[in-house]
Amino acid sequence: MAAPTLVIGNKNYSSWSLRPWLALRKSGIAFEEEVVWLDTADTRARLLSFSGSARVPVLMVDGWAIWDTMAICEWAAEQVPTLWPADAMTRARARSVTAEMHSSFEALRAALPMNIRAEDRRLTIGPDVQADIDRVLEIWRDCRGRHAADGPWLFGPFSIADAFYAPVISRFYSYGVKLDPIATAYRDTLFADPDFAEWREAAHSEAAVIAHEEIGEP
Repeated sequence: MAAPTLVIGNKNYSSWSLRPWLALRKSGIAFEEEVVWLDTADTRARLLSFSGSARVPVLMVDGWAIWDTMAICEWAAEQVPTLWPADAMTRARARSVTAEMHSSFEALRAALPMNIRAEDRRLTIGPDVQADIDRVLEIWRDCRGRHAADGPWLFGPFSIADAFYAPVISRFYSYGVKLDPIATAYRDTLFADPDFAEWREAAHSEAAVIAHEEIGEP
């Protein structure tokens, strides 16, 4: 099998692209990377050449397209099962918090779009956004409270759950969201990670600036 190709958007903006990119990196699966610049005249045409969804990310495997972030990560976990916790109940909880991030937190996404180059952008946080923030912090406290002795990530070792919450950590940093000590330590774990550091450095070096902060899955 040839190395799969992960089609992603701008690294500064595309939170959905970061998630499978980070999961694939941690899996050790070799893959090629193709960036489609977002919000340009030919963006839609280029994306349609990979998938009818016309969205990023897309993983191309032997001519087949996998176009949902969760589906891409699950494909990777089928190749490398350690992307999920080994214990069945812990794995179920990891999938639960991952699914919640995949399908929820609409207010947070709208008000705090990913922009890695932005730093300390103070915003007035409305009650719906604050409720989302509080729920994320609750998830982190619960996971770290149960698994702090097993490693520095949500469930000890790195898992797909961490890939899904990585863009949220970046958002909280960009917009100066106040973190408790547990969330601060979790943020520092991500920021010290060499794979995320590589993504972040690439985001800072991108020249492209787009009108919409995030284009990808809703």
